[in-house]
Amino acid sequence: MRRTELSLILGGPQGSGLETAMWILTLSLARAGYGVIADREYYSNIVGRHSYIHMRVSSARRPRSLKLPVEVLVASDAETLFTHFNDIGDGGYLIYDTSIKAKQLSDVPSVEDVTRKRIMSQLSSLGVRGDTDSLISYLASSRSVLPIPIDSVKIFRALSERFKLNAKQASRFSSSILGSALTVVMGLDPEDLEYAVRRRFGARKDLLEQNMFVAQLVGEMVKDYRGIVKLEDPSMNAERIMVVTGNETVAMGKIIGGVRFQSYYPITPAADESIMLEKYEVLDSGKGPVGPILVLQAEDEIAAIASVIGASLTGARSSTATSGPGFDLMIEGIGWAGNNETPVVITYYQRGGPSTGLPTRGGQSDLFNALFSGHGEFARVVLASGDHKEALYDAAEAFNIAEKYQVPVIHLLDKFLANSIVTETLPDFSLVKLERGMRGAEGPGYKRFDLSSTISPRLPLGAKDTVMWYTGDEHDELGHISEDPENRARMYSKRIEKLKLINMEIPSSFKLTVHGHESPDYALVGWGFVKGVAIEAIEQLSSRGLRGMYVNLRLMWPFPTEEFTRLVRGLDPDKIIAVEHSYGVSIADLIAMNTGVRVGKKISKYTGRPIYLNELTEAVQSLLSGRTERAEVSLGA
Repeated sequence: MRRTELSLILGGPQGSGLETAMWILTLSLARAGYGVIADREYYSNIVGRHSYIHMRVSSARRPRSLKLPVEVLVASDAETLFTHFNDIGDGGYLIYDTSIKAKQLSDVPSVEDVTRKRIMSQLSSLGVRGDTDSLISYLASSRSVLPIPIDSVKIFRALSERFKLNAKQASRFSSSILGSALTVVMGLDPEDLEYAVRRRFGARKDLLEQNMFVAQLVGEMVKDYRGIVKLEDPSMNAERIMVVTGNETVAMGKIIGGVRFQSYYPITPAADESIMLEKYEVLDSGKGPVGPILVLQAEDEIAAIASVIGASLTGARSSTATSGPGFDLMIEGIGWAGNNETPVVITYYQRGGPSTGLPTRGGQSDLFNALFSGHGEFARVVLASGDHKEALYDAAEAFNIAEKYQVPVIHLLDKFLANSIVTETLPDFSLVKLERGMRGAEGPGYKRFDLSSTISPRLPLGAKDTVMWYTGDEHDELGHISEDPENRARMYSKRIEKLKLINMEIPSSFKLTVHGHESPDYALVGWGFVKGVAIEAIEQLSSRGLRGMYVNLRLMWPFPTEEFTRLVRGLDPDKIIAVEHSYGVSIADLIAMNTGVRVGKKISKYTGRPIYLNELTEAVQSLLSGRTERAEVSLGA
């Protein structure tokens, strides 16, 4: 019987081409009409340590979250099998490279000691020896998992003979072999695979021929399993879709929003955004070039934020992108921008901290760092995006808010959103409008910090016959240093009171979005990448008779106090559950601080891995039963 959806994990050593396999597989499935979400998990090394792709495919919808266990595990090395054997559901499928046969766990050098000890303990409790052969036998006999071997050495040999490749060149097709095996067992049309390879490698005819040759050999090798996990024919009708990562949608949003200057210092997972902007520095709209965008790789994050401020003062729409450690270095510059009412956009990709922490893993523990970092009070706006398309719109809107109110705007995302790839419908460009704010009159007498209104008309440096001064000190209307107490009070309050204006003028529909039942029995509250899994969780729980609502907070500062309070009015605080990728679940404290509403329950995950659908639904049910006020979830390798 065909299925409507499928979850799978494809694992191997970092640097073996897994990301390419993820792209080709996703493009193949997208062309065939299926919805896909795929997350890439990897260690912070270049080559060798365990990396894997966790993917969910649906014939009926665009999946918003991942779940465990999976139906298919694809292992190109022994570490993948040892790490993920518990992630395969009973009756699942194990596609593995025969080179992993007879491998001992103790002989896999990239496995950390603490992980090896934990895995060995699990194997011992199951009566399994610490080697791949006994583990595969256990999965087949006790869990009804069907092993599907792939002899990659045989394929490497044929590839080398056909295209005169040496052993090292042929070995680069390791992930391609296993990716091709997946397309066979899923019964995908070879034309969809060819399309995906062509899209990935462009004009590289040699790579297209080699990859299709691999696919042909793999198809013959596993012909008995063709279509064994075939999905139903897709029922989605979108004519055109995007296959994108979060990094890419942010870059697209910035281009649509008119960015002209972007600086950065390379850091995971932010750097990919700037690399994409470099790629499209000059675009051809069909009516001539658009841009250019100047992308500057600075010597550090301090220089990155300083150059953004400089570019903004000249009138360019300017932004930077970084992660937690880089943001910390930018804080003094952000304060300077706040003091000088300079519009800058900082795209802040959260990852596991503190310090270097888990540099390639996800988290949401930087919320308060974005909201309150820096000395002194100054107006800032903090946005948070819940999914890829929201990230695109928010990246464009961040420039409007920054320029209209002349404040720093911090756009919060996280590693999960940045690195996950999804199939998504095209954005509605009519929703993106450019607002550049008030412009002053050139000439003598111009007051950059005019106190006659909350927003002072702005002019770029170099405006004709116009002089202006900028300083980190308190200043008067012209920008000259001043410590006069009355001037201080007027200038200080003018800057801070922008927050009232922002809260009043930004539409409620932008500040937060609501999903699920209008009269719910309970409410989940969250922000960022929690959105997808929370929406699917309330849908699943609805089928079990639990009416839920998810409140996705998008404007984090100034906090939408009135909108949130109105939304949860009448709801028992013990039926409000905050969900976050952190230990403390900071969003509950932020809500209490701004509304007085005490969120009664919390669901926390801080392992660096995303929240999975099944663990969230179980946690919600557990909290609603009243047995506990806090649940910690921890699935994922």
